Amino acid sequence: MALDVLLGKGVVDHPVLRAAVAVQSTPRGARRAARAVDLADGRAESPQESRLRVLLGLAGLLAVPQYTVRDRDGRFVARVDLAFPEQRVAVEYDGAWHGAPGQLTRDRRRLNALVAAGWTVLHVTAADLRQPEDLVARVAALLTRSSSGK
Repeated sequence: MALDVLLGKGVVDHPVLRAAVAVQSTPRGARRAARAVDLADGRAESPQESRLRVLLGLAGLLAVPQYTVRDRDGRFVARVDLAFPEQRVAVEYDGAWHGAPGQLTRDRRRLNALVAAGWTVLHVTAADLRQPEDLVARVAALLTRSSSGK
């Protein structure tokens, strides 16, 4: 999460991080550090989005963060937290602010627009992140179902 923030604010970039890992004086932790750099992405907009993306990435499910969905005519539909564009699957992290007054209506309109554009959307909460194996299995099953056209 910290690397995502640093990248997002432009404090550092991937080449600098990779170079720092490469010149470590001891190999202890070098592989983990390199993996963390590989998984880092400055497009994340919250710590929970970072956690979700990394969890999926460690399971081999590589999502595109902050993906812009367009309809068949090229018109903007929504920007989703995480996307698997080939399968037209979006994964959205719903934090506490989604319970703010009026937010449910905006969220449902947005969801309806995504569905109308041919996307499947999975909503994830903090409770889901506390059961990572179940969450990864749900995303993997959804991707498999979407890939097979079912």
